[in-house]
Amino acid sequence: MPRFSIIVPSHGVAARLSQALDSVLGQSFGDLQLIPVCDAPDSAAGAVAAGHAERDCRVTPVDSPPSAGPSGARNAGMRAATGAYVLFLDGDDLLLPGALAALDARLTETGGVDVLHVEHERAPWWEGEPTNPAAALLAQAPEGGFAPAELPELTGVRLPAWSAVYRRSFLVEQELTFPDSHFTDLGWGGLTTIAAGRIAVLRRVVVRHRLRRQGSRLNLPGPHQHALLDQVDLVLTRAAERALPAARVRPLFEQLFSQVLKTASRPERLPSGHRAFFRRATLLYRRHRPAGHRPPGGSLGVQHRLLASGAYTAFRALRGAYRVTTRATGWLPRPRMLRTRLRYALDLRRPLDPDLAVYCAYWGRGYACNPAAIHAKARELAPHIRSVFLVEADQAHAMPKDVDYAVIGSRRYWEVLARATYLVNNANFAEGVVKRPGSVHLQTQHGTPLKTMGVDQSTYPVVAARSGSFTRLLGRVDRWDFNLSANRHSTQVWERAFPGAYEHLEYGYPRNDVYSTATGEDVARIRRELGVPEGMTAVLYAPTHRDHHTGFEPGLDLEAFCAAAGDDVVVLLRAHYFYDRGRAQGSDRVIDVTAHRSSEDVCLAADALVTDYSSIMFDYANLDRPIVVYADDWDVYRETRGVYFDLPAEPPGLVARTPEQLAAVFRDGSYAGARAAAFRAAFRERFCEFDDGRAAERVVRRVLLGEPPKALPPVIPLAERVPAPAAATLVRS
Repeated sequence: MPRFSIIVPSHGVAARLSQALDSVLGQSFGDLQLIPVCDAPDSAAGAVAAGHAERDCRVTPVDSPPSAGPSGARNAGMRAATGAYVLFLDGDDLLLPGALAALDARLTETGGVDVLHVEHERAPWWEGEPTNPAAALLAQAPEGGFAPAELPELTGVRLPAWSAVYRRSFLVEQELTFPDSHFTDLGWGGLTTIAAGRIAVLRRVVVRHRLRRQGSRLNLPGPHQHALLDQVDLVLTRAAERALPAARVRPLFEQLFSQVLKTASRPERLPSGHRAFFRRATLLYRRHRPAGHRPPGGSLGVQHRLLASGAYTAFRALRGAYRVTTRATGWLPRPRMLRTRLRYALDLRRPLDPDLAVYCAYWGRGYACNPAAIHAKARELAPHIRSVFLVEADQAHAMPKDVDYAVIGSRRYWEVLARATYLVNNANFAEGVVKRPGSVHLQTQHGTPLKTMGVDQSTYPVVAARSGSFTRLLGRVDRWDFNLSANRHSTQVWERAFPGAYEHLEYGYPRNDVYSTATGEDVARIRRELGVPEGMTAVLYAPTHRDHHTGFEPGLDLEAFCAAAGDDVVVLLRAHYFYDRGRAQGSDRVIDVTAHRSSEDVCLAADALVTDYSSIMFDYANLDRPIVVYADDWDVYRETRGVYFDLPAEPPGLVARTPEQLAAVFRDGSYAGARAAAFRAAFRERFCEFDDGRAAERVVRRVLLGEPPKALPPVIPLAERVPAPAAATLVRS
């Protein structure tokens, strides 16, 4: 039997789960069982847990469906626990170094108590000093083990489940489990305190609780707030059944109803049913009020008396419940023309158009990327939805003739943004765009992240200086309802880099559908349109943007590369979308395709890809064609931009560090050899997870048509996909 079983629910925290599990497995005290509780073995968290289980036999993953909530996850973990003592840890929290050794010593010293309360720190999600909210309460405790009656204020109600250690045999004997529904920690804390015979305290911080930017889900408005009263009733009923003395019931009653009053005084948490909540709270207050109980002094005492008497109207007036709701015009943008601004304010008062969708790609650079692919599929599957694409004025001429568009900044631009029910973007809408109730914002992203993104950029000065206000960035993130992901790596990065309350859609990138649906005729046609000579090997060269450069620098002498790589090689140069064109004028071996609207067309035309650190490699890998990484300045890029994994150690193909090495792998054919293919296969397994050719369909059905996830087309396994054929394949056939 291990000394400790540590139970770690992981729903919605896959991005930080590895850190939580490592903080346990890295403890100096190793007699433990680690139980990560995941939604399912094939979920993102399940994959993380399975990887740890393969490396360490002390890890025992178990499953619990998301519908069971935190209580179901913890109860599932307890059923699998075999340790003498049980600890709980949230999936994004950390067990601090030396914690288990300190717990073991304290448990030995206090002689087998039922519950050992510990200190914890609450660390802000991004910056600021952590706090230790339990320290003042625990400082009042006796030195050794003691009966709960000796410190009745220590009810457990004010402490989270991960701020204590529990003797497992005590939990089994008392048949203690986490109560269902919301506010389960409140119920658990009360029930365990009522049942405990002896408790003790460790005055040391054991857990670092990392606050989420969006805060606790329990603070969000909704009908789940009524579950608070269920937990209060459960705990106080159990206290009555155990015939606890009034001295113990009194602090329990006051602490529970302080939570009730906090919710009752914030009607915004209860958009409906606020009066019913207050009425039931009054009944519970009267039923469970200890004999001889006196309300506290001050304004809190007034609230107690109003609740006890059922004076709902007076209570609302006392708490200022009739505050004027802030008008949407408080967040209006500031267009140049006052008239446009006022019209936008008026349009925001008009009802949403349920059949209007607005799309934008790359800050208005044209009809491209995931928004364009979703737009095209929506016209097929949801023809009743009218679509408007947003573009800059200098890109309007390039819009397809059958696509309705609005020029950014125009009168119509603000009108459709105000009234559209669906807003789809691969970057972000303007700062002043209002997120209206009932509207649906879909963030499609525009690549798989190798380089740091979002708030992860804050520790890289060169990038942070160019990123602007992270506070404003997060304000834009708060508008997202859905966020699209092409693989689980992306899901985990987005969760950390763009913390928000949105829902992840692991559907693949719609722009990549064409890599599974294009035909040989399509490939041949695109090559002709781009001017690729027949019989030549087209190498796409797509370097990424560098934050420490002021303009486009190709980083490679392309004429020299062509001369050294072979007479049959031509280069398709595609600069980053930040630039209008590359520097390939006047060359018959280098074709500048930077201005070509579709990067997908360019990829289909290419027989191989050469890139440094551009995310285009993740998309191109869907074609299962050769990729070479040209990493001549990897160390500089990694230090100035920050990256999520070591690309040269986990590449999609061969890695070249110098121009000579790059030319050599094409000259001798090794760029397409067995070793390169093995690298590519592993890379595809990790990063091409959901790109099966039906991503756009899944997005349209889920977001625009509202179909449930179970009704969507399942992802086709990687081994069963047939990528669009390369030109060389067409010649051989």
